[in-house]
Amino acid sequence: MIKEKRFRAHIALMLIMLTFCVGCKDASSENKEEIIEQDTVLKYADRFSYLLEYPLDSLAFPRSADENGTIKKVPSKDWTSGFFAGNLWLIYKITGDARYSNRAKEWTAFIEKEKYNDRTHDMGFKVFCSFGNGYKITNDESYKNIIIESAQTLFTRYNSTVRSIRSWDFNKEEWQFPVIIDNMMNLELLFEASNYSEDSKYYEIAEQHAKTTLKNHFRGNNSSYHVVDYDTITGDIRSKVTHQGFGNESSWARGQAWGLYGFTMAYRYTKNVEFLEQSKKIASFLMNHVNLPKDAVPYWDFDAPNIPSEPRDASAAAVIASGLIELYEYTGDKKYLDFSDRIMGNLSSMKYVIQNESNIPFILNHSTGNWPKNDEINGPISYADYYFLEAILRRANIK
Repeated sequence: MIKEKRFRAHIALMLIMLTFCVGCKDASSENKEEIIEQDTVLKYADRFSYLLEYPLDSLAFPRSADENGTIKKVPSKDWTSGFFAGNLWLIYKITGDARYSNRAKEWTAFIEKEKYNDRTHDMGFKVFCSFGNGYKITNDESYKNIIIESAQTLFTRYNSTVRSIRSWDFNKEEWQFPVIIDNMMNLELLFEASNYSEDSKYYEIAEQHAKTTLKNHFRGNNSSYHVVDYDTITGDIRSKVTHQGFGNESSWARGQAWGLYGFTMAYRYTKNVEFLEQSKKIASFLMNHVNLPKDAVPYWDFDAPNIPSEPRDASAAAVIASGLIELYEYTGDKKYLDFSDRIMGNLSSMKYVIQNESNIPFILNHSTGNWPKNDEINGPISYADYYFLEAILRRANIK
């Protein structure tokens, strides 16, 4: 009990250091005057309670909000549904306040039916962010079983000829077997399902998917294509394109973040040095890019045509920050930790933290969802909050 209290005290300290960044030396000079002052720390901490006040509704998971504060609500089949429950689980770990775990259980229950949804690759985002976090906290055996059942459903999307897991089912007139870089993130559920079930088949397809992605998704400069489409008969590549980036040869920011995080996570389970080396190469691409802003919160695409007037993507920044912390743990190279701290310090400034009184259930502003479709531009999105909170927890565990 004493150890647990000390850990939570450490978390609280990190929350003050990172989330509020009082006098943070890593904050860019352009934002120094905007850093949240110390007397607002308690007020901002109380803001987490707004997430508790959002009404329970199995068809209305909060995904994003527009500039007027109107919340975009989605059902459990949406790929983002697991993040809100995940955010509640993570806030419980930060605060120790049982109100958050109790509400997380209620939102998590709404997602259970997705364990049989074989029309999506997003089992990790939906099920592992919700049930995965819940199982780690509660040790509820029913949660573990749901994770294994979800892995079995995802297993059916693996093609042994392509040696990858199919990402999308739409756009069949153009694509035969599309695989997106985002799909790296869903491998965690498969790796853990093998641990939980002692069935190696989930591990095997996850590792092979990562190997295929490593082979085919990356350019010579270690940036990633968004979509690689395969021939289902031969396994050959048909095309390399984008769906959410500026162009087929551009570097969509969140896609680069998924790659960094995904290959670092894959190394955690496999200890395949090639995965770790790819993570380091992606990190170098991101950290040294000529178009990376001073505050290290990237534009939505590194090759967007109107930089510096393009929208930012705080969600990509949060994913990068969290991934870099884990990369630091495996390499011991402090440049990764320092760069993550730089990102988190700036995300914690008043430029990115939502300051209005609209009570929308989000923490960060200025994320970009799907620029080509003019959808969710420069606003709050649930997955930005998730990886921001995860980064806080990961940073607190660094000695």
